[in-house]
Amino acid sequence: MYKDKVIEILKEVHPEVDYENEKGLIDKRIFDSFDVVTVVGELIEEFDIEITAEHMIPEIFNSADTIAALVEQLEEE
Repeated sequence: MYKDKVIEILKEVHPEVDYENEKGLIDKRIFDSFDVVTVVGELIEEFDIEITAEHMIPEIFNSADTIAALVEQLEEE
């Protein structure tokens, strides 16, 4: 459920990326800091969650799966 919407948001930033399989958005420098800020803003707006500085680590933003897991965790809190 979360992953599909997360991928929609990510495609607004870089539509050419295969988000189903890409696991290195940060490590491979596909996303820069501005892209991450843009995605975070969209996630906050879409899911009405609070993403804090403690969540802003590269491992979380390396793939659609890890981003969706963060969203799910924050929705449950």
